[in-house]
Amino acid sequence: MNLHQFRFVQEAVRRNLNLTEAAKALHTSQPGVSKAIIELEEELGVDIFARHGKRLKRVTEPGEHVLQSVAIIMREVGNLKRIGEQFSAQDSGTLSIATTHTQARYVLPHAVAKLRSSYPKVHISLHQATPHEVARMVLDEQAEIGMATESLADYPDLVTLPCYEWEHVLVVPPSHPLATKERIGLDDLAIEPLITYHPSFTGRNKIDAAFAVRQLHPRVVLEAIDSDVIKTYVRLGLGVGIVAEMAMREDPGVDLVARPLGHLFGQSVARVAFKRGAYLRNFVYKFAETLSDRLSRDLIIRAMQGQPSDYSL
Repeated sequence: MNLHQFRFVQEAVRRNLNLTEAAKALHTSQPGVSKAIIELEEELGVDIFARHGKRLKRVTEPGEHVLQSVAIIMREVGNLKRIGEQFSAQDSGTLSIATTHTQARYVLPHAVAKLRSSYPKVHISLHQATPHEVARMVLDEQAEIGMATESLADYPDLVTLPCYEWEHVLVVPPSHPLATKERIGLDDLAIEPLITYHPSFTGRNKIDAAFAVRQLHPRVVLEAIDSDVIKTYVRLGLGVGIVAEMAMREDPGVDLVARPLGHLFGQSVARVAFKRGAYLRNFVYKFAETLSDRLSRDLIIRAMQGQPSDYSL
């Protein structure tokens, strides 16, 4: 058996048992992938996949155990590569970060700049994606660290740690009646045309849940994944905006004002994620420490070793 066979089996599962798509992703031929999988099954003496004709239909029970072992082997192969990179070039390499737009635009710039100052030979590869895609990129080792508010804590193969707490804010022109209202309620927002995040981004589920509890039906006239887009349409008069507070920290506040909404939608927690069991290079720890003074190297190591210490914020 060999690593090529392991990669082919993993990719077949990732591509929903479609060997043609798996072959494309691996830049090889479909018959070659099929042959390698069959040879592995023959060597192991078990069927990894149940078939209908030449098509893979499902993963068998022994196949599930094989896949678990393959995942461990491939993870450790990745770790070996990173160990080699770490000790052959202590202060250089690539740090791949998967994150959402809000984190990339408003939270990460200072941390990235600080890391570049400490490690000028480190190349930063920043991937902006949905929270689910962020999790998948870390699991598939396309990124060493992920950062998002939603989804990350839902994956058992990810080690996730809380980074910081934030709340939503209302964004309106200074002339809008809600700009000076002493305490904004859900009833006030329910009658306004709302511009806010797409349901899978930046705590939108908390907004929807708050209205649902009160049996209110807000008028969401525009959804976006980008806080700057939301603010742009508020400036155009299409409605009032609900964004993450980070998106207004550096806003000069001349044509838009922010009002806190934490009393309505609660607090959200941004989290960082690492693949469980992965080997982290020195500058990965350094980057995490710049994100939050709570994310110490020792804490991350304990969590990666199976001793998570999830602290309160």
